[in-house]
Amino acid sequence: MTRQTTLLRLADFRQKPSPGTVYFDRRELNELLALYSRHVIRGIWRDYAIDHRDGFALFSVFRNSHEGAAYCIMKSAGGNRQSADFEVFAGREKLAAARTLAEALAVFRKKPWLVSARS
Repeated sequence: MTRQTTLLRLADFRQKPSPGTVYFDRRELNELLALYSRHVIRGIWRDYAIDHRDGFALFSVFRNSHEGAAYCIMKSAGGNRQSADFEVFAGREKLAAARTLAEALAVFRKKPWLVSARS
C-alpha cells in the first residue's frame, strides 16, 4: 500500500486583508496588554478579545467570560480630521475619544481623591 501526500502552500489559502481593515500596531498592543495585565492582577478583568474589521479595530475586555464586554477600545480609520482615532466605550456609553491611544486610555487612570483625617 502506497501513501500519497499532497503538499499545499499555505500562502495560496491565506485570505488577504481588505485595504480598509484597521489593525493595532505593536506599540498599541503593548499599551493595551499592559493595561489589561494590571487589571488582571487586581482581579478585575479576566479575558480579552481583539477584532479587526473594515474601518476599525476593537480591543474588548471582559470581567467574566459569560458576560458581554465591560469595555471596548476602538481604533478607527481616522480619515476625517474631525473624528477621533481612538474611542473607549463602556457598553454603549462613550467614555473617551482621543487622537492617541495614550490619551484615550487616560480614562482608566485612577483619579486622586481627598482623604480627610477624623479627629
